[in-house]
Amino acid sequence: MELTITGRHIDVTPAIKEYATTKVNKLPRYFDRILAIEVITDRQDNRTYEVEVIVKVEHTDPFVAKTRGDDLYACIDNVVDKLERQLTDHKDKLRDRRYKA
Repeated sequence: MELTITGRHIDVTPAIKEYATTKVNKLPRYFDRILAIEVITDRQDNRTYEVEVIVKVEHTDPFVAKTRGDDLYACIDNVVDKLERQLTDHKDKLRDRRYKA
């Protein structure tokens, strides 16, 4: 699995990189065919941050989640929660389709 963390208008400190890495590394629990994850952090104003995570998965379009807020770490948590839901829904859909009687 390839992991990329980039920052627009913000320096990605080792603390931000470590926090994002630990949170994003939980995603393969929910769906095991993840090929690459890209985390993009952006500073809109002096107080507003935007975090976007793109998860590339085998045999489907990439999953994208984006959030905006005042706290960068809370934004990372929120995006990971959104992606957990998207990945579990996709996995359930695949499972339901496969075992349909």
